Amino acid sequence: MYGEILLPVDLNEESSWRKALPSALGCCRAFGANLHLMTVVPDYGMTAVGQYFPEGYETQAIAAATKDLHALSRDHVPDSVNVQHVVAYGNIYEEILKAAQKTKADLIVVAAQRPELTDYLLGPNAARVVRHATCSVLVVRE
Repeated sequence: MYGEILLPVDLNEESSWRKALPSALGCCRAFGANLHLMTVVPDYGMTAVGQYFPEGYETQAIAAATKDLHALSRDHVPDSVNVQHVVAYGNIYEEILKAAQKTKADLIVVAAQRPELTDYLLGPNAARVVRHATCSVLVVRE
């Protein structure tokens, strides 16, 4: 049913993968699917903000994210699962949707925070992925 599964994670937030990763791995094992483990280094966009970061920040941030993503994979993805690593730079939900197209993902697994009394909506990035994805999306509640 699924052959390519995309799992975007925030490397600074364990809750973005603590429950979603086992769900994605279960789907990979059940369907013999490939896992595309992804992280996005956010683009802060505005030139006014960019001036406060040191020169070469983007390159260093991407290199660090690549290293950390491989470490997460090494520590939590079994050797029996074929995993590819995707590191993107830019707007988070847009990069997730682009990666889904590029990897030909037929399932995106995203984590969503457990709703508080005052918040019954998905986070803004997860909600946008759900609304705009051209493939199935599995939302895993924290």
